[in-house]
Order: sequence, then structure tokens, then C-alpha cells
Amino acid sequence: MIGRLNHVAIAVPDLAAATKVYRDTLGAKVSPAVDQPEHGVTTVFIELPNTKVELLGVLGDKSPIAAFLERNPNGGIHHLCYEVPDIVEARDRLIAEGARVLGQGDPKIGAHGKPVLFLHPKDFCGTLVELEQA
Repeated sequence: MIGRLNHVAIAVPDLAAATKVYRDTLGAKVSPAVDQPEHGVTTVFIELPNTKVELLGVLGDKSPIAAFLERNPNGGIHHLCYEVPDIVEARDRLIAEGARVLGQGDPKIGAHGKPVLFLHPKDFCGTLVELEQA
């Protein structure tokens, strides 16, 4: 069911500093920062030959990243994102298998302009999983 690894998301306490590390120290191609108000984050994408790294910064008082950073003040891996061919079909199959979809269960439009869902980390080896329609 799951396809390609789309990205690894890292929550960071200082988005500008993290961007500088990837751009200047590692020599990576880095996107501009983009606010994602619906998700409460600002994103920067690091383009790699085979996938992406998404840097997540806090946006607003209700940002889910703020709570993560309170528990992990230096930041850390927040989630893995896998592509699926049909997100509604994937959701329905996962729910039938007992997996929990976070939120209301309806896909939202993610940072790439495609439908996304998040799956409960307790159902996936302690890892928050994002599904993105390919």
C-alpha cells in the first residue's frame, strides 16, 4: 500500500538556524520558508536526490510543533511521510485494520498541495506517520 518515502520531518526550535546548517554546512538545496497556517507550522524543504527533509518551525500559539519542542527542546524527528496512490482507500483500509487516524479522519491539504492524513504513533512503532496522496 505505501509507496515512496516522501520526506522525513524534523521539528526545530530555530528554523533559520536549521536552514543555515543544511544550506551552508551540508551544501543542500533549500526551499524558502513557507507558512502553513492550517497546520500551525512553517516549513522548509531540503531537496535530496531520493527524498526530502522537511524542517518544521512553530507557527502560532496552537502549533503542534510547540508541544513537541517543549518535550524535545533541541528538536528532533517529528514524523515520516509515505506516499499512497489513493489516500481515502488507504485510510479506509487502515481503519479496518485497527489503525487510528488523527483528527477527524478527513484528508487535509498538506505542504505540497496534496491531501494528507496523520496516523497515531502508537499504532506504528512509536512513529507519527503522515500519508500523502501521490
